[in-house]
Amino acid sequence: MGFVARVLISGVAIWLATVLLPGLEVVGGESTAERVGVILLIALVFGLVNAIVKPIVAVISIPLYILTLGLFTLVVNALMLMLTAWITEQTTWGLRIDNFGTAVIGALIVSVVSFVLSSVTGARKD
Repeated sequence: MGFVARVLISGVAIWLATVLLPGLEVVGGESTAERVGVILLIALVFGLVNAIVKPIVAVISIPLYILTLGLFTLVVNALMLMLTAWITEQTTWGLRIDNFGTAVIGALIVSVVSFVLSSVTGARKD
């Protein structure tokens, strides 16, 4: 149940970021049900990227985390969102991001919304 809850929370967070930011959009899905499916697939890819790639990037960039007092986390989260967009860009559906600034703001929105929803629902990482 924890994995499914994390994907749903990420899906809601990504959807909210696409609603709030004009440079961030979800492509694919003609009906509402198809659109929800596309968002959940994007959230699944985002979860896999965060589970596989993010720990490696975090270890490599420890000096930058220390130097920036943790603010480099925003850059890493933006890069993970851009990697998700790049992976899904290879298909006809997916996430499209205009530029790095949009990715940073989008990653900030996704992080805050995911934190709030995880706190409210109790679906925290173990």
